[in-house]
Amino acid sequence: MSTIHFNAKLFKIDSWTLLRLPKSASAKLPSRGMTMVEGTINGFRFQAALEPDGKGSHWFRLDKTLREEANANAGDTVMLAIEPVRQWPEPNIPADLKNALALVPQAHTLWMEITPIARWDWIRWIGSTKQPETRRRRIENAFAMLKAGKRRPCCFNRTVCTEPYVSNNGVLLGPTSSGQRPTLSSRRPTQTTEAKAK
Repeated sequence: MSTIHFNAKLFKIDSWTLLRLPKSASAKLPSRGMTMVEGTINGFRFQAALEPDGKGSHWFRLDKTLREEANANAGDTVMLAIEPVRQWPEPNIPADLKNALALVPQAHTLWMEITPIARWDWIRWIGSTKQPETRRRRIENAFAMLKAGKRRPCCFNRTVCTEPYVSNNGVLLGPTSSGQRPTLSSRRPTQTTEAKAK
């Protein structure tokens, strides 16, 4: 697949700095769901999981390291060149899921038999709620579905935004000013970018 070149403006939702792909750039990706890419931002190499925004495009969060290396902050326009990757990295497993897998050997065995992409999907589905009790039930349901032979979450719409702290009803929120949203007190570790050495 050819390299996708585009410019985009960084924006903030509370303390997060985000980049939303132009729809013309997103349309060149191989999936409307989460897509793993690598490339450059202002010339600095990075890898990121692009999350759907629920409106036909994708987005990702820039951590402090990536912002500093790209010399960019909210309000700045950056230049990107990205390509989808064939081999997905392993996702960071949230602590509650990791602990549950350790307690259920059969579920852990089944978890290791599915693909990395499928593991990303399970984590997205489990984490797409703010409610601890709902998360707990989803972990239990995930184990039941794995035992029943299902390799992906049932009835999971991969094209919606699943980060509950920056979305509403599966759609990424727009830019906000300080004080417009409560502090993001809980964050899923799976939606991060990985900066690479030049």
